[in-house]
Amino acid sequence: MKCSFTGLTDPGLIRSVNQDAYHIDPDGRFFIVADGMGGHAGGQEASRIATHSIQVYLDAHWESPEPSKTVLENAFLKANQAILQDQASHPERSDMGTTAVVVVFRDEQPWCAHIGDSRLYRLRGAKLQQITEDHTWVARALKMGELTSDQARVHPWRHILSKCLGREDLRQIDAQSFDLQPSDRLLLCSDGLTEELSDHLIASQLKSIRPCDRAAIALVDAAKEHGGRDNITVVIVSVDAATRTDTQPT
Repeated sequence: MKCSFTGLTDPGLIRSVNQDAYHIDPDGRFFIVADGMGGHAGGQEASRIATHSIQVYLDAHWESPEPSKTVLENAFLKANQAILQDQASHPERSDMGTTAVVVVFRDEQPWCAHIGDSRLYRLRGAKLQQITEDHTWVARALKMGELTSDQARVHPWRHILSKCLGREDLRQIDAQSFDLQPSDRLLLCSDGLTEELSDHLIASQLKSIRPCDRAAIALVDAAKEHGGRDNITVVIVSVDAATRTDTQPT
């Protein structure tokens, strides 16, 4: 599958430290976005550890016979363990944690895994679809019909995570395959983007600006224009319009 891709991170307008991190495999095999949290620069360290640990695991196990679901789950669990080990060595960072979202192009269909509220979107034509489901109290309440989407966007508990990396009780990782067609676009992002921009505004930027690097800049700039209250990270993957996913191997 022939793709073009880019990534961009920005501290935003309020935060003095960027606690987001991302990694793009040079060959376009996998993509990672992480959004850290915790005082004493803990969030910055947590996102860095997670991104590096997942990258190293995917590199080492890319040719493994294990299915992509298992590889992704193990990569996240290894990252969780690495953060826990750092917490034990540095008590001042004992409260640190991080979200993460990862996409891998290892099979006929791509796979993703995530934890927390960093998201994966797919743009197909003019339709933007959120592939991942946030691990937050608000997302659960929205799914149960206890909140409307408008209420969820401004709810005071919208940032409270039900899952993140850096916790002893982490046992299960959400991983899934998803469909990808020629001309689709993928967006991996931290909540510094989605907190400021509605899905409609995100879709507008993604579909109207074709070069990946320019689209990434436009999204980050738009988030800053709407407040820029958090760190902002975006990774964009565009599938070549000439790609035929049913005949060409990934």
